[in-house]
Amino acid sequence: MKREAIRAFFHRLHEANPNPQTELEYASPYQLLVAVVLSAQATDRSVNLATRKLFALAPTPEAMVTLGEEGIAECIKTIGLFRNKAKNTLALSHLLLERHGGEVPATREALEALPGVGRKTANVVLNTVFRQPAMAVDTHIFRLANRTGLAPGKDVLEVEKALLRRVPKDYLLDAHHWLILHGRYVCTARKPKCGACIVRDLCLCRDKTD
Repeated sequence: MKREAIRAFFHRLHEANPNPQTELEYASPYQLLVAVVLSAQATDRSVNLATRKLFALAPTPEAMVTLGEEGIAECIKTIGLFRNKAKNTLALSHLLLERHGGEVPATREALEALPGVGRKTANVVLNTVFRQPAMAVDTHIFRLANRTGLAPGKDVLEVEKALLRRVPKDYLLDAHHWLILHGRYVCTARKPKCGACIVRDLCLCRDKTD
C-alpha cells in the first residue's frame, strides 16, 4: 500500500472513531498491566468478566499480594491458563512493590523484566498508559497488516517495525487501537465484512467479500 493510501486509511479510521480506546476495563496503570497479562489467549470480554471480580478484591499490588495465588486463581478461573496467569500476576505484583514502589514502570526493559510480560504486553502499556508510539501486534493486527497490504511481514516483529515506519506520525499514537478494533469487528479472520469496510477501496486484498 502506497503512503498516500496509508494516510487515507488512517484518516478514515480517525473520522469514524476519533478517540479509540482499549476494550479492557481498568482503573489504573497497574490494573491495565494485569488485564493485558491475563488477556493472552483469551478474549477481552472474558478477561473483563474475571477482572471485575479480581479488581474488586485486589485493585493494587499490595492487595493482590495479600489476596495470594489461590485467591487470584479463584477469581480468574474462567479464563485460559488461569493457574499460570495467577502465578505471574502475584509475582509481578511483588516485583512492582520491590523494584518500583508499586508503580508501573514506563520503560520497555523494566516492563519486560516482569513475569508474564512480553513485548506485546509492554507495547500495550507503553502506548495506552504512557502514550508512547509503541505498536502491539496481536493476531488481529498481524492478519490485517498482511491482508490489506498496509504493512506486510512474516512475523509479528517484522509487522510491528513496518507499521512504526509506515503509519503517519500524527496517527501513530492511536493506530494500535484503530487496527485492533478494525481487525476484531470488520477485517475478521474467516468472514471479513468487506461490504461494510470504510477502507475497502484502499485494501490490496484480492479476495474481498461482498
